[in-house]
Amino acid sequence: MQTITTTDALAAFCERARSAPYVTVDTEFLRERTYYSKLCLIQLALPGTDDDDAVLVDPIEGGDALSLAPLMELFRNTSVVKVFHAARQDLEIFYIDEGVIPDPLFDTQVAAMVCGFGEQVGYETLVKRIAKAQLDKSSRFTDWSRRPLSEAQKTYALADVTHLREIYEYLDRRLRDSGRHRWVAEEIAVLTDPATYVVKPEDAWKRIKTRSSSARFLALVQELATFRETFAQERNVPRNRVFKDDALSELASTKPQSLADLGRSRLLLREARKGEIADGILAAVARGLEKPKEELPEPDTSRDRMQVNPALADLLRVLLKARTESSGVAPKLIASAADLDAIAAGERDVPALKGWRREVFGEEALKLCDGRIALSAKGRTIQVIAL
Repeated sequence: MQTITTTDALAAFCERARSAPYVTVDTEFLRERTYYSKLCLIQLALPGTDDDDAVLVDPIEGGDALSLAPLMELFRNTSVVKVFHAARQDLEIFYIDEGVIPDPLFDTQVAAMVCGFGEQVGYETLVKRIAKAQLDKSSRFTDWSRRPLSEAQKTYALADVTHLREIYEYLDRRLRDSGRHRWVAEEIAVLTDPATYVVKPEDAWKRIKTRSSSARFLALVQELATFRETFAQERNVPRNRVFKDDALSELASTKPQSLADLGRSRLLLREARKGEIADGILAAVARGLEKPKEELPEPDTSRDRMQVNPALADLLRVLLKARTESSGVAPKLIASAADLDAIAAGERDVPALKGWRREVFGEEALKLCDGRIALSAKGRTIQVIAL
């Protein structure tokens, strides 16, 4: 079991990888105490079964003696496919730390959803069903930042890329046989878009669920969320360590204007009632209260205005079930509940009506809305009847 801790050793492995059709990749990281993930370990494997075909790259043990530049060069090499499972968090680490997104990319979780393995299928499930193996889960929740790593940790980490080889080759064959490689490519385009990994503080408020649609209340939420995200990013601390969403909503409602007001908060952490955080909260509240009316954020009332035909929405759900059973594609990958309601309300700028989803479901969904097809139950199956 080879552990790489120097740039030269990593460069030698990446040189071998340049002539391989693919390399499987995984990472171990920590994020509980930081805003950005702390990279603790990288696992890599090439096609084959030799001991040198799979390695651990240890940036903590390597320290200054290890640069990831050779790996980033491999990630940019378009002749080698980079294979991940559930790649989003791994890719975020490489993009934030190194400014690189591997290309070309293959995500076995996405591919498995297209190939009929269900929604958000886990790696362990694919190992059992495709590789016919069992994973040792004992090291799953260990602290990957502590050194030295145990042999059990190393074995567990390496299994995340060694079994991935067989899983990739199997899914790749399935996609080629079914002609669905393009479907997976459309999904992976989101993963390879740098915008996926950039969180703009000024947009952070849009992720917060609120009950009020008051424009002034939303302005306070906007300013408080912007301050929290900026503070968390600059100091690399989790946003919830600054203050949680429920405390943010409370602050937007109570509009504190002094340290004494903050002291009466029910939900604010003790550390946030003084010092830099307290000053930032009071300044954010002041900005929200002083914001001119013409600059206040507008509440999203699109869902409220939507006139959903509930009977049509139910029929669309039946059609979706029929199409997922016949295609073997996970339902949520084709259309969300919100997509179906939007289509039933007459919306047409919906993901389920674009790209490969339109081929599988969208065209017939539009025909159903226009009364050009009907649905019929026959035994346990649903049949589509042209009218």
